[in-house]
Amino acid sequence: MGATREQIARVQSLGYAAWLDEQIAHPASPTRWDYLVARGLNGPANKNGEAGADAAIWRKLLSSPDTLRQRITFALSEILVTSISGLSGGWKAFTAAAFLDLMEAEAFGNYRRLLDKVSTSAAMGEYLTYRGSVKFRASTGALPDENYARELMQLFTIGLVTLNLDGTPKLVGGQQEETYGLDDIAGLARVFTGWNYDLAGANTDTPDYKRRPMTVNASAHETGTKIFLGKTIAAGTSGEESLKQALDTIFGHANVAPFVSRQLIMRLVCSNPSPAYVTRVATVFNNDGAGVKGNLAAVVKAILLDSEARSSPLVSDLRFGKQREPILRLAAWARAFKAGSASDAWAIGNTSDPATRLGQSPLRAASVFNFFRPGYMPPNSAVASAGMVAPEFQLTNESSVVGYINFMQGVVSRGVGDVKGDYASLLPLADSAQQLLDELNLVLAAGQLSTTTVSLLKGAIDGMPAGTDAARSNRIHAALTLVMAAPEFIIQK
Repeated sequence: MGATREQIARVQSLGYAAWLDEQIAHPASPTRWDYLVARGLNGPANKNGEAGADAAIWRKLLSSPDTLRQRITFALSEILVTSISGLSGGWKAFTAAAFLDLMEAEAFGNYRRLLDKVSTSAAMGEYLTYRGSVKFRASTGALPDENYARELMQLFTIGLVTLNLDGTPKLVGGQQEETYGLDDIAGLARVFTGWNYDLAGANTDTPDYKRRPMTVNASAHETGTKIFLGKTIAAGTSGEESLKQALDTIFGHANVAPFVSRQLIMRLVCSNPSPAYVTRVATVFNNDGAGVKGNLAAVVKAILLDSEARSSPLVSDLRFGKQREPILRLAAWARAFKAGSASDAWAIGNTSDPATRLGQSPLRAASVFNFFRPGYMPPNSAVASAGMVAPEFQLTNESSVVGYINFMQGVVSRGVGDVKGDYASLLPLADSAQQLLDELNLVLAAGQLSTTTVSLLKGAIDGMPAGTDAARSNRIHAALTLVMAAPEFIIQK
């Protein structure tokens, strides 16, 4: 999420593994839901709006002390995708908050339990439209909604083709083999009939029902056999038991470990992990050393302590690394310089506009396929010619490149709303362009700005007035903007 001098020193003191253990054990910070309640947004006047949603989300991303938990929550939200704009049923801000809160609660938990919580969440039920799905009715021709059944398999667990443990396609007779077909989708969709809000003893005039797991309306649930992925759930099985058996079946599929592990590596470390890297992480996903599958704390440690994540020579490898997402660029600035909101309003808002803002905003992906596809290759590029992928580049175009720099120039110098950075530590360095850039290079770019880049930026800063606090502030603002526009900051290694 971003580094501070204090965090750098803490890692140096503890070592990587111990720092990760400390972060995993770090107490959770107050929930997004409680933030919305504390701001009085749970009254009827806010039922049909989104007020507070962006603030609650940005507040956590930019300032919560449990930085690793926030980073994993963000990564999971880009795999198990919902979007505020796709929510329905009122109380969008609370629905979004409840969804991210449950993701955060399971960030170091078990992926099987996370699937259960996501599958019964109001947010996912609304976003993938299976809330209120009904069994087949011959009289009307109504069929079970298939959205979630399809995306649960395709995007959240097993993918489209069978995989080796290293994440490469498994070939049968020289051909890739599909993991599921239309009949599997139809069979699994029957499991998700009858699920709806838990309104027992409650009403919709308060948002509380939006964070309770959905329950099954037995009269709307399909009680016939449900057949998918070689599994048959017997006729007469309850909705709750059908869901358990369905998720157990999917979670037991051999694809889950390599599919999810590769996605997490891509979100956290690099866009093109080697098959050996995927194998090592998927092995831990399948067995954390104590016989447990899906232990996310163990998987996260395996990803971040792996030789491919920690090896210095890979920094100079052109195939290694990933583009830093715009959201994470803003987070790097905010955390490095302890940005705060004096009013606790965190009025950053929706930053989706690529021409004037970041071109990306948390929990506002355009579709269930996330902000970008994992297999995206920039057309007519060296990346594509090399057979590599660069997912985040799907957000990158002439408009977004300029829009990002213009937006960050304003954020750095004026803040956004009352969210402002603290540059007190930089003021003593500002008269020396070299000292100022050395500090920003370390804290923001992990020391990876090239000598050529530093020389270019130094020339620009040296050409600015110095010697007064106003001049020093201008030099800081310019240096920050230039560093955050530098390729070595935007390409994260």
